[in-house]
Amino acid sequence: MPHRKPTAKPSTRRPAPRRPRIGLALGSGAARGWAHVGVIRALEAAGVRPDLVCGTSIGALVGAAYAAGELDRFERWLNGLGVADVIAFLDVGLAGGMIKGERLMRFFRRNFLDRPIERLALPFGVVATSLHNGGEVWLREGSTIDAVRASLALPALFTPVRHEGRLLVDGGLVNPVPVSLARAMGAEVVIAVDLSADILGRHLNEAHADEGAAGEIADWLRRLQDNLSALLPEREEAEPRLPSMLDVVASSINIMQVRISRSRMAGDPPDLVVTPRLAQLGLLDFHRTGDAIAEGRRAVEAVREGLDRLFA
Repeated sequence: MPHRKPTAKPSTRRPAPRRPRIGLALGSGAARGWAHVGVIRALEAAGVRPDLVCGTSIGALVGAAYAAGELDRFERWLNGLGVADVIAFLDVGLAGGMIKGERLMRFFRRNFLDRPIERLALPFGVVATSLHNGGEVWLREGSTIDAVRASLALPALFTPVRHEGRLLVDGGLVNPVPVSLARAMGAEVVIAVDLSADILGRHLNEAHADEGAAGEIADWLRRLQDNLSALLPEREEAEPRLPSMLDVVASSINIMQVRISRSRMAGDPPDLVVTPRLAQLGLLDFHRTGDAIAEGRRAVEAVREGLDRLFA
């Protein structure tokens, strides 16, 4: 009788569950954007490493550094920023915006390798806005620095950017926290960073006077405003002093972005929202790196329970 091999018992071991594809959506917020670095550091410390990243405005800049594997060097540069450095990047122009942005972009081209977006270490996307028709533009290929510059073009502050026949401005006009782009790029779990949770009315509050670069520009605008007011006929009753043009622009943009963010995230909610509290930072307080990064770390710790539940 032929010898029969023993029948193998079917394995009862279940395959390990597949980890969902994680997307990180970094929102707009000018100088508050350095908080994104703290958020990324805190997520990594918690064992969460995004599979893709996308960003709007300042979120696009930090996201590009992360997607390129340059975050360590980028953070070292941030930590060395002083008020004089920030002011040195502000090349004032009269056509299209107060700041041309050419000095800043030249600096990044000299000091950071400008890889095409499609060749970065992580999948990366940028949101900009078409000035011609208000359309939302997703930049997923071509020069990383050019895409970031387009997304940074805050109206009235930075000049628009020409890209493939279109004039592009800040993506925060249409999608301040780009959850939808992260989903479109294949994210199954989206962690969104919203920098506008506590900023409404901040720039009109005299108790929070701007310092540093933002303060110097605001002072210049106030002096210009006072000089123009002196040319007008005097009024019998003294009126309260009006905010500077920079204050009005900043507050108007804040209102717009808060409303748009709430509306869009209600329709397409992320799986987790990280909300750094940064009302104390002015529009151009880019030299206050330490405060912003520390608050980004703290904001992740504040939602740590929800983060743990996502990947339990």
